[in-house]
Amino acid sequence: MTASLRKFVISLSSAKHRREEGAFIAEGTKCVCDTIDAFSLRYLFATQRWVDGHPVLKPGDMSKVIVTGKGEIERMSSLSTPSEVLAVYDLPAMDFNPSIASNELVVALDGVQDPGNVGTIIRAADWFGVRHILLSEDCADAFSPKTVMATMGAISRVRIWRGNLHDMLKECGNNIFGTFLDGESIYRSSLASTGVIVMGSEGNGISGRIGSLVSKRILIPSYPADASTSESLNVGMATSIVLAEFRRRQIMK
Repeated sequence: MTASLRKFVISLSSAKHRREEGAFIAEGTKCVCDTIDAFSLRYLFATQRWVDGHPVLKPGDMSKVIVTGKGEIERMSSLSTPSEVLAVYDLPAMDFNPSIASNELVVALDGVQDPGNVGTIIRAADWFGVRHILLSEDCADAFSPKTVMATMGAISRVRIWRGNLHDMLKECGNNIFGTFLDGESIYRSSLASTGVIVMGSEGNGISGRIGSLVSKRILIPSYPADASTSESLNVGMATSIVLAEFRRRQIMK
């Protein structure tokens, strides 16, 4: 293990360096085992015990394994309780085809800044069969170590595109749903099996610029309607509820 290689791995905790290097980190046995077949492996740092006990590597990847001590992995880790394995993958290519929204559901996140929430939403999307997520440029990075861990392996099955969300949505057609406090109850709304579902930031909701592209404003109502409740739902929880209702409608048909 060279000092320069260690420095490189540590630098990937920064979004700026992840984009410059075209690489990201996955840590922990479950996370690595869930993702190792989905991304191009650049390096895998592990203890000899881990390598012997987890024959998950493809033959061509064995040359990328660097056997080292747990203490060395701890020095590179971003986790409070580091594991015995850390993988460095190439960031996947991201060329979004807006016609996807004409054939299936897509989730778009407008300014969701908590990495844990972004990870939870990717996990929920995977559960409900949504394979494409759009992120605005001010969203938390989907490939940060914390987000990758929070996806529980779902990031290996959900494609992520990050960029100018307004421009991406403009190309997706007119079937764009968004959650608003003045929207129509999702349980009474007409929902579709294709299009884009926009979820807003934790504190501000969907921005005005993105909201101008929304063709159907929906609301998750509290129950009962006149009861005193929490001010709002966590965006990860809200996304799960919305996706569940969209899929329920499809099943009921």
